[in-house]
Amino acid sequence: MTRATESERAPDDVLVALADPIRRQVLTVLAREGGATSTSLAASLPITRQAVAKHLAVLDRAGLVRPHRAGREVRYEADLQPLRRAMLWMDTIAAQWERRLNAIKDLAEEAAGP
Repeated sequence: MTRATESERAPDDVLVALADPIRRQVLTVLAREGGATSTSLAASLPITRQAVAKHLAVLDRAGLVRPHRAGREVRYEADLQPLRRAMLWMDTIAAQWERRLNAIKDLAEEAAGP
């Protein structure tokens, strides 16, 4: 069995992290604003700071955020590289399906004749 390359592996952690609408919103805010603390994120979301912290932990495990300690605060910044790898993986899967569907179409056209 061959070992899958980084771009061929299913990005499970990224897809799980992005399945939640609040986490998508948190990531959007971080990407747009360049960074924030869990407290400042909670001020703009309909959830508590503790809930934001839990969502940030999931995003961190997926590699979608990077925490940076600044004194007593922890600031989070978006890291979209794992998202780009997930998109590449999805593009690869889509291309494989496109080739298969085109092969089926060609076979069907050949069987139908002129």
